[in-house]
Amino acid sequence: MLFEGQCLQASLNENGIADIVFNAQGSVNKFDQQTVSELNELCAAIESNADIKAAVVRSAKSTFIVGADITEFTGLFAEPEETLLQWVANTSKVFDRFEDLPFPTVAAINGFALGGGCEMTLACDLRVADSTAAIGLPEVKLGLMPGFGGTVRLPRVIGADNAMEWMTTGKDRNAGKALNEGAIDAATAPELLVAVANQMAADAAAGKIDWQARRAAKKSPLKLNRNEMMMSFATAKGMVFAQAGKHYPAPHMVVETLEKAATLDREGALKLENEGFVKLAKSEAATAQVGIFLADQVVKGKGKKQAKQATKTFEQAGVLGAGIMGGGIAYQSAVKGTKTIMKDIAEPALKLGLDEASKILDKGMQRGKVSSKKMAATLNNIVPTLDYKALENVDIVIEAVVENPKVKGIVLKETEQTVAKDAIICSNTSTISINALAENLENPERFCGMHFFNPVHRMPLVEIIRGEKTSDETIANVVAMTLKMGKTPIVVNDCPGFLVNRVLFPYFAGFSKLLLDGADFVAVDKVMEKIFGWPMGPAYLLDVVGIDTADHAADVMADGFPERMKKVDNDPVTLLYKAERYGQKNQKGFYNHGLDKRGKPQKTPAEEAYELMSAHVADKKDFEADEIIGRLMIPMANEAIRCLEEGIVDSAAEADMALLYGLGFPPFRGGIFRYIDTMGVANFVALADKFAHLGEVYQVTEGTREMAKNNQKYCG
Repeated sequence: MLFEGQCLQASLNENGIADIVFNAQGSVNKFDQQTVSELNELCAAIESNADIKAAVVRSAKSTFIVGADITEFTGLFAEPEETLLQWVANTSKVFDRFEDLPFPTVAAINGFALGGGCEMTLACDLRVADSTAAIGLPEVKLGLMPGFGGTVRLPRVIGADNAMEWMTTGKDRNAGKALNEGAIDAATAPELLVAVANQMAADAAAGKIDWQARRAAKKSPLKLNRNEMMMSFATAKGMVFAQAGKHYPAPHMVVETLEKAATLDREGALKLENEGFVKLAKSEAATAQVGIFLADQVVKGKGKKQAKQATKTFEQAGVLGAGIMGGGIAYQSAVKGTKTIMKDIAEPALKLGLDEASKILDKGMQRGKVSSKKMAATLNNIVPTLDYKALENVDIVIEAVVENPKVKGIVLKETEQTVAKDAIICSNTSTISINALAENLENPERFCGMHFFNPVHRMPLVEIIRGEKTSDETIANVVAMTLKMGKTPIVVNDCPGFLVNRVLFPYFAGFSKLLLDGADFVAVDKVMEKIFGWPMGPAYLLDVVGIDTADHAADVMADGFPERMKKVDNDPVTLLYKAERYGQKNQKGFYNHGLDKRGKPQKTPAEEAYELMSAHVADKKDFEADEIIGRLMIPMANEAIRCLEEGIVDSAAEADMALLYGLGFPPFRGGIFRYIDTMGVANFVALADKFAHLGEVYQVTEGTREMAKNNQKYCG
C-alpha cells in the first residue's frame, strides 16, 4: 500500500502503475478539507517513489467526484479576505503538486466529475471517461468561479472559446461531447474503463504518448495571437452580458480572468484565479446562490425523508377539470409514466386539456428534447373521460376545476363517493381554505391541497397544504407523488393563500397603492425587472396570472385577513377587471398583447389602462428605484415573516425555495429571507418604518424588531 487515508488510498500494481482511489466514507466523493489534505499527503508519499511508472486516478463509487464540499463554504467565506485567499491558494498548490508528479497520470472518469472533481481530472495528463460520465465546471451556478486551477487548465486543454462556454454557463458534458471538444482523450464502456485507463497509463510510461508536452501546454501561456485574443474575449463578453446581465458577476469574472491570464504561465494565471475566486466568494450574489443550494438540499432532503413513509406506489392518477391547468397536471403525471384519467363535464374541455399536453410535447420535439416514442407514450397515458366511474381505481385524484368554493365542494363530494376508500383526494386550489373544502368530505384525513403553478411543466414547485384533519400518511403519499411527477414539494399549513399567494398579494397591494400615488406601471415593471431582478414586473405578472383571477384572489385574501389585506379603494386591478380586461387570456390588461412579425409574443402599454385609472390616480410622478422596490418588497417580506412566525412554513429555507420555485424570486438575491438578511434585519425594520404610514402591510412584527435588536439573522 502506497498510501491509506480516510478518503483516499493508493497501491502499486505489478506493472508499476499506481492505483489511486477516491473512496470517501459517505455516499459520494467530494473535496472537503480532509480530502485535500490527504491528496497532499499522497503526493508527498509517492512523488519520490522510483518504482512508480505511471498513475491512474479513479473512484471506488458510482460517481467520480461531485465537487467541493459546499457545506464548508459558508464558514470559509465568512473569514477575512486574506484568510480565504490563503486557503484557496494552498488548495490550488495541492493540485499543482499532483500535476507535477514525475510520471504520467490518467484520470478514469465515471459518473459526475464536477467542479473540483473536474479540476482533479484536468490536473492529470490524460483523461478517459465512460458512458455514465458528466464532466463540467458549474461554479457559476453558485455565484463563483473555479478555484482549484480550472480557469487555468481547461482553456489550455480545449481552447479559450470552449472553456469560456463551459465555465460561464456551468453546463456539464457527457463523454461524447467532452471527447469532441478535447476535454478527454478517450471514451469507453463502463466495464472497460479501468482497463483502458491502465493501458493508456502504460502507453504513456512507455513513451507512446507524449504526456510531457501535454503537461507543458497546461503550464504555459495560451497560444493565441493578439487578433485571436481580441475576437475571442470581446465575443465572450457580449454573450455573457446578454445571458447573465449585470446581476450575476461570476461569468463576467471568468471571462475577465481568462483574458488577463492568457499571456501568463500557470503560476501567474493561478494567482489571478485565486484573487477572482475570493472576490466572488465575498459577493452578495455568491452568498445568495450558495444559500439557495443549501436550502435546496434541505428541501429535497426533507421531501425524500417524508416520501419514505409513503404507503402507495401510484399506478393510476385522476385529474378533475381539463382546462389549461388540468391539462398541464395530466401531462406532468403522464410524462413520468403514470396512467392518468382526465375527467371533465364537456368534450371541448377534454380537447383543451389534450391539446395542452400535445402543445408541450410538440415544443419538446421541436427542440429535440422529446422523441416521437416519448410523445406517443405520454399521450397514451392520458385517458380523457366524461364519466366519474373511470376514476374508481385511481390511487390519487387532483381536483383542478374553477376557483370557486361551492363548485369545488360539489366536485370533491362527488369524487369521494366514486373513488376507492383509500384513494387520496387533493385540490389544486390556489387560495381557498383546505379546512373549508374538507368540510365537504366524510373522510377529510385523506384530503389535502396540492397547489401547482402555471405553466405546470416549467414551474418546479408544488405547495402541499396540510389541513387540520389531514393525516401524516396522506402528506407522505402526496409528497411521494409530487416527487414522482418530477416536482419539488414543500409542505405548508392551511391559511388563506397558503404561503406563496399569501406573500404575493401584499406585494400586489403595494403596487396598486404606488399606481394610485402617481407611478407609471411601465416604469415600475422596469425597476422590478431590470434592477430588482424579477422575471416579470408586477403589471406584467398580473396580466399573466389573469386580472380576473387576481381580483378574485384579492377578495379571498381580504376575507381571510380583513385588517391587513382589505381591498384597496379604486384598485387598478379591479378597475381593469370590471372593464373586462383580463390580461393575456383576452389580450388586454395593463398591456395589450399580441404577436410580432416573427410570431413571438409582444406587449405594448395599453392606453385604455391609463384611461381607466386616470380618474382615480394622483398626478404622474417619477419615483426613485429604491422607493419603488421598498414599497413593493416590504409588504411581501413582512407577510413571509408572519408565515414563518405562525408556523405556516417550517423554515426560512423552505420559504426561500418556495418563492424561488413558485414565483421566480431573483436567484442572485437568494430568497425573501436571504434578501432581508443581506439588507440586515435592523436596516429592514428602519426601512419598513419609513413607509409605515402607508398601511398595515408595512408594519413589522414584534418578532422582527426583537431579531433586529439582537442582531439576528433568519438564514443563520
